[in-house]
Amino acid sequence: MNLFLIPARGGSKGLPGKNIKPFNGKPLIIYSLEFAKQCKNDEDIVLLSTDDNTIKATAEQYGYEVPFLRPTELATDTSSVEEAINYALEAYKKTGIVFNKIILLQPTSPFRNIEHYKEMMQLHIGDTEMVVSVTLSKQNPYFNLFEEQSNGYLSLSKKSDYARRQDCPDVYQYNGNIYIIDVKALGEKKRVVFFDRIKKYVIGPEYSIDIDTELDFKFAEEIAKQNNGSKI
Repeated sequence: MNLFLIPARGGSKGLPGKNIKPFNGKPLIIYSLEFAKQCKNDEDIVLLSTDDNTIKATAEQYGYEVPFLRPTELATDTSSVEEAINYALEAYKKTGIVFNKIILLQPTSPFRNIEHYKEMMQLHIGDTEMVVSVTLSKQNPYFNLFEEQSNGYLSLSKKSDYARRQDCPDVYQYNGNIYIIDVKALGEKKRVVFFDRIKKYVIGPEYSIDIDTELDFKFAEEIAKQNNGSKI
C-alpha cells in the first residue's frame, strides 16, 4: 500500500496563497491531487497534508477528503517535509494502516506525466531508498558554481581544469515533480538527505517548472496556454 502525499502549508512568502491560486481554470493544488488519483491503485491513499483550513476547504470542494490537519508547528518556514510525512504515517498507523512507499508530489509542480510515474515505480526495486525526478543542470560545480572562502575570494565548488561546461561531469538537480520514498528507509535514516541508494529519473525542463514566485507562476501559465492546458 502506498501513500500519495501532497504537502501544502498555508504560509508562503514568495507567492502568498500560491497553493490555491487559480491556475488555468482551477486551483493549483488540484493538479497534484488529480495526478495522484490517476496513478493510485485501489488500496492506495491520497492525502493532502495541510495546516490551512482554506486549502482544506478548496480540496473538499473538488471532492477530495482531508481527514486531518497538520499541526501549525509542523508547517513553518523551518519545518522539513519529513516532519509532514512522519506525522501522516503516525496518524494512519494509529488506525492500523501501514504504507510501503510514499509518493511525494509538490503542489507547485503542475506539469506531470503518468508514464514518468510508471517508469519511476519500475526503478524502485530491491534496496533502493528513493527514486526522484531530476533535471540535467546547466549550472555545474566543476565550471560555474563557486563558494566564498574565509579570505573573501571565490573558488570553484569542485576543483577542476575543464575549459568548457560541456566537458564537465553531468550533475542533476531535484525538480520537485515526483519523489518515490521507501517508508522503511525513511524510518531508519530519518531524512532523505541521508539516503545513499537514490536513483534518478531525468525529465525535461517542460515538466520541471516549480512555482515559487509570481514570475514562475506567469511562466507556467504561458506554458499551459501553449500546450492545451496542463497537458505537455
